Amino acid sequence: MSDLQVSAWKRYGHDRLYVNQSDGKKVAWLDRRTGHLKLLVEEQRGAVLDVLAPYLTAPSLPVAHKVLRSEDDLAGNRPGDALQVKVDELTPGLWRWALARLSGRSLEVDNWRTGLAGERRVGAELERLVRRGWRVLHSIPLAGDVDIDHVLIGPGGAFCINTKCHRGARIWVGDDSVRIGGQSYPYVRKSRAEARRASAALTRACGFPVEVQPALAFVAVADLKVVPSLRDVRVLQERDIAAFKHLKAGWRSDKVELVYTAARDRHTWVRS
Repeated sequence: MSDLQVSAWKRYGHDRLYVNQSDGKKVAWLDRRTGHLKLLVEEQRGAVLDVLAPYLTAPSLPVAHKVLRSEDDLAGNRPGDALQVKVDELTPGLWRWALARLSGRSLEVDNWRTGLAGERRVGAELERLVRRGWRVLHSIPLAGDVDIDHVLIGPGGAFCINTKCHRGARIWVGDDSVRIGGQSYPYVRKSRAEARRASAALTRACGFPVEVQPALAFVAVADLKVVPSLRDVRVLQERDIAAFKHLKAGWRSDKVELVYTAARDRHTWVRS
């Protein structure tokens, strides 16, 4: 039996549930407005989620029973759909393209095409997990004209996957940033932020805490090194994606389908 206790706290515009041990030690708190869960004791993750569940109000209409209109259903999105729009916008006419190639100049659209190819490769690997009880969504639009590359939901939990394609590069991943060829990129921080937004959106839609874990997937790199201290963001190459099938976080199939149904609804992400 868990000795965790839950107390509500409303002040200064906040509406939170605090989870403490019987001796008063703080374990976690949940912002009921945003769905953000702050876990202070990692070992208590499962117990925290269990003890919070009865305190949350389920939606008036269970999300699993909502009927989605085709234009609101994100299940039909293909990997890289958002990038494909940019590629179509930036693709030059035949003569401009030929001139750039003859002069050896690269075009802006080339970078977008590289990213598109990367998302398609990762998307194809993720789709292989479906027969193992996982559900996958791609190109999820968020407010602010940005998108999440992939969301993976299954027996091992929920993951927000950010894909990066750097052909032949040697990659070093630190606690907060990524270094490639002497340049620093905020990929780690961006992955964390996307996962927080996804968790808040799915928690609001489902009516219970949905923790979404961040992941960075690198495509076509020559070498990938990750510092041992980075534990909250999963870093992998596309060939490692199959390992998700071995994850067992204890999500039953009914919970997987409930969260997936919420995730595929475009309206779930409108405020995220």
